[in-house]
Amino acid sequence: MPTLCNEFIVLLKETSVAGYVGIMDLTKAGDIIRGRTYSAFLPLLGVAVIYLAMVVILTTLVGCLERSLRILLLSVIAMVIIVSLVVATMMVVQSNYLLQQQKAAGKKPNSFRQDINCYLNEKFYVTLLTLPVLGVVVFTIVPLFILIAVAFTNYDQQHMPPAALFTWVGLANFASLFGGQSLSMTFSYAFGKVLSWTLVWAFFATFTTFFGGVFLAMFINNKKTKCPRLWRTLFMITIAVPQFVTLLLVRNFFSDAGICNTMMNNAGVTDLLKTIGLLGQSMDHIPFLTDQHWAKFMIIMINIWVGIPYQMLIATGVLMNIPSDILEASTIDGASPLQCFIYIKLPYLLSVQGPALVTDFVKNVNNFNVIYLLTQDVYITKDQAMASSSAKEVDLLVTWLFRLTQEQYNYKMAAVIGIMVFIICAIFTLVCFRFINKKEATFS
Repeated sequence: MPTLCNEFIVLLKETSVAGYVGIMDLTKAGDIIRGRTYSAFLPLLGVAVIYLAMVVILTTLVGCLERSLRILLLSVIAMVIIVSLVVATMMVVQSNYLLQQQKAAGKKPNSFRQDINCYLNEKFYVTLLTLPVLGVVVFTIVPLFILIAVAFTNYDQQHMPPAALFTWVGLANFASLFGGQSLSMTFSYAFGKVLSWTLVWAFFATFTTFFGGVFLAMFINNKKTKCPRLWRTLFMITIAVPQFVTLLLVRNFFSDAGICNTMMNNAGVTDLLKTIGLLGQSMDHIPFLTDQHWAKFMIIMINIWVGIPYQMLIATGVLMNIPSDILEASTIDGASPLQCFIYIKLPYLLSVQGPALVTDFVKNVNNFNVIYLLTQDVYITKDQAMASSSAKEVDLLVTWLFRLTQEQYNYKMAAVIGIMVFIICAIFTLVCFRFINKKEATFS
């Protein structure tokens, strides 16, 4: 274990002991009935678990990290421990105050066994949520703080041991991303292109699969459709196949020398596209995944095939819950099938699936699998500004972030992009849920 880690663990122990002694003093000052203060120390259990988890992380991971990142990681962990002790102290003071009120009112405070029974019965939800909350703190909040901190450093391939250590640079990375420096115009240009395609992709990927699934569910559930169970089963089989297997197979099908191009050549479709000007005269194949515009179109089409069956199952369950008397009454009143869909079925679907649509949009903003598996080692950008930033026209922000870390080791800009992804998703989610709460349909 490096010396720095040993010193930090000693500091953690001293901090924890000092915090425990301080809380003990608080309980003595609170004039609590002796033998009845067990519940006041329950918050310390959470701090102890966090402390043990941090020590395990330090002993297993920190020794493999370089010094700058090690200092950053240990600093964030120290902040988490300090905040946890402060919160535990506040909870202990509050518990002491409540026990004093019970004593003043002539009530008998709970014993330790009664407190345990309370957390196994009336407050069992607290017991169930303790471990997940600790997991979120250790595996989500701490890495998130580290990500945010890295965005304000110069941590990249030029600032790695033994060449150099990374240091704080303030908002310089954000200025580079938004074109605030003359040498960062390529990053600003690439960010604009990738961000615009990310939003376009997320919009079409979300709503094409949603409406495609709804129309497919309405078609299968129509009384005139023969063998609806067979059709539903066939589309469910596509869900059973792992997504990455489907994407890799489809990538081979639509490659320049794939089976789809062979079939198009034999059927004369390639020559037809040349005639109408959609293909260059020198091309003998359709660049499904190697041309910028063709690739974006094909990615959306392939995602429709992958995503519609799942949306079809959800829409089927929702449509079956629409009261039949409402549909029958609208038909008697002379409403057409289109009017029934627009004024009855669609509002009901949006009221039920509105939150799911928001979640799907955020998921598609971060949809790494579809973009990466279809375009990796297939699509090559011809834009030098994009290439110098390790980006491609078909990249999403999340795939660009992946390329920055794996190809250029540019962790500082990857952290900035990660923060931007979080901000975009957070703003979109807040606005949409606010709108959904106001416009929620009143179906029972």
